[in-house]
Amino acid sequence: MSQNLLPDAAWQRMQRFAADKPTPCLVFDLPTLRGKYAELQAAFPFADIYYAVKANPDAEIIRCLDGLGASFDIASVYELQKLQSLGIPAARMSYGNTIKKASDIAYAYGQGVRLFASDCESDIRKLAKFAPGSRVYIRVLTEGSETADWPLSRKFGCQRDMAVELNLLARDLGLEPYGISFHVGSQQRDISSWDAAIGKVRFIFDQLAEAGIRLKMVNMGGGMPANYKHRPQDIETYGRAIARFLEEDFGDAPPQIIIEPGRSLVAEAGVLVSEVVQISHKSHDSLDRWVYLDVGLFGGLIEALGEAIQYPLCWEIDSDGEDEVIIAGPTCDSMDILYEDHRYSLPTNLQEGDRLYWLSTGAYTTSYSSVEFNGFPPLRSYMLDES
Repeated sequence: MSQNLLPDAAWQRMQRFAADKPTPCLVFDLPTLRGKYAELQAAFPFADIYYAVKANPDAEIIRCLDGLGASFDIASVYELQKLQSLGIPAARMSYGNTIKKASDIAYAYGQGVRLFASDCESDIRKLAKFAPGSRVYIRVLTEGSETADWPLSRKFGCQRDMAVELNLLARDLGLEPYGISFHVGSQQRDISSWDAAIGKVRFIFDQLAEAGIRLKMVNMGGGMPANYKHRPQDIETYGRAIARFLEEDFGDAPPQIIIEPGRSLVAEAGVLVSEVVQISHKSHDSLDRWVYLDVGLFGGLIEALGEAIQYPLCWEIDSDGEDEVIIAGPTCDSMDILYEDHRYSLPTNLQEGDRLYWLSTGAYTTSYSSVEFNGFPPLRSYMLDES
C-alpha cells in the first residue's frame, strides 16, 4: 500500500465494501463528504456555499449536501431538472455557466432561477429578454492560472473594463447588476492568486459605484484544492488567507461572499477501484514496464490528461520491491495513457488481476466517464454510508 490519505475507518469501510464489486467502480463515502463540508464551513464562515454540481452529480451526494444546508451552482438546465426532481427549490441555485442558449435561459427563469453568471454582451441581451429583472454577476478573467493544476481562465470571463461596461448595460436593460465572479483555476495551489483577483474585483466595485451601481456580491468560484499526490496547504490556511485578503480590500463591511466548491468537497470521499489487465514490455531489453488497467482517460480518469492531476495510489499485495512503470488504460485509443512522463512506482511482483485503488477520485470521474467508447460502459458508482 502507498499514499493512503484516508482515515483508517473510512478506508477499511470502503475497501471492505468494494471487495466483491466488479471493477472498475467508484466507491463514494458519504461520512467523508459530511466531514469535508464541516471543514469548509469552519474555514469559510463568512461565505455561502454553492456546491458545483458538475463535480459529481450523484443524487445521494446532492441529497446529503441539501440536508447540510448547501446551495447549488448549476451549469445546465439538466442539472436544474435533477435538483428540482430532488425537491431543491430554484431559489437555492445559481446558473454559473456563462454559455447559455436563449431557450435554456427562458426555461431556467420559468422555473424560478433568478441568479445568473455572464461575461459578454450577447448573453446579457439574452438574459434581459428571457430572464427580465434577474440578478446578474459578471465573471472576470484572472491571472495566476499557471499555478493551478487544472486552469480555467481562457474560456470564461472578460477583462476588467468590459466587466464595467456589461454591468452598465445590464442596468440599462432592466437587469440587476448584482456582483462579480472569478475563478482562479481548479486545484489552485497558490493562495496569493485570490489576493490579486479580489483586488481586481474591488477596483470594479469602486468604478461602478462612481456610476451609481452598488454591487452586493463577490462569487469566488471554486479552486480550493483536494489532497492528491502532492498535498496542498490545508483548507483552514486557505480560509484564513482569503479572509485577510477580503478585509484588506473591503474592510469590515464586505459584500455577500459566495464560494462554489466541487473538488474540495467530493474528491477525497471517492476511491476508484481498478484491476490490472495486462503487464508487458515493448522489447526484450526494455526497462519500461507497461501496466494496463481496466480504467483510463475515457473511463473516468480524464483529469490525468497531460498528467495534470496525479492521484494517490494504493494496493493490497505485499510488495517484494518497487520500480517505476507506465500506466495506461484499456481502450484502442493511443491517447489513453495515464502516466508516462510522471512515473508511479508499483510492486515488482504486481500481477494481472491485482487491484489498484485510486484515491481522491470522487470529483470529475463519473461525470467525465464516456458513455460507450470501445463499448465500455460508464463508470459504476456506489454510495456508502456508515455501517
